[in-house]
Amino acid sequence: MNTLESMTDEQLALAYIDGNNRAFDELLSRSQDKVFTYIMYVVKDEDLANDLFQETYLKVITKMQEGRYADSGKFIWWVTRIAHNVIIDHYRAVKSSKIIESGKDNDLTNLNSASVLDSNRESELANEQVLKDVKRLMEALPEAQREVVFMRFFQELSFKEIAEQTNVSINTSLGRMRYALMNLRKLTKEYGVNLAIES
Repeated sequence: MNTLESMTDEQLALAYIDGNNRAFDELLSRSQDKVFTYIMYVVKDEDLANDLFQETYLKVITKMQEGRYADSGKFIWWVTRIAHNVIIDHYRAVKSSKIIESGKDNDLTNLNSASVLDSNRESELANEQVLKDVKRLMEALPEAQREVVFMRFFQELSFKEIAEQTNVSINTSLGRMRYALMNLRKLTKEYGVNLAIES
């Protein structure tokens, strides 16, 4: 049987999908420097790069667990493409969060229409229910995993801030989140809970 160190990235990825969590740890140690360097090169801000790095690997984990990784021969390219999309999403979110000033040529009165308000309220109620379900499921998680989920999703802290507050490395906080997501996914199936957030 191959040792993890002798396996290719693609073999490790498939081993992780088959349930070998140590295979992911090996993949992470092999790819993290290249991925972080790429993100840092694009954003040129270390704190932001750390956040986007963590977000990238959360997406990598999620996609792999959902069976959305196809062995294309270059795992690192696949991860870098995800990192690229995470960076794009970040800049889109920053752009869309800018406040729009209403000038004389900019009619925003249609935003007060009842249908828009109603659909927003429906989304809000659906999201409130999702958060209640997440809180309920979180109670079943081990304390360290519950803590990282709470800090990330309810306090909206970065992984760097979580690591500092919990006195662990960023990789440890990412690992805890990874296991928390795996456990939450099992619990949602067990209890038939839908955690889709409305936008």
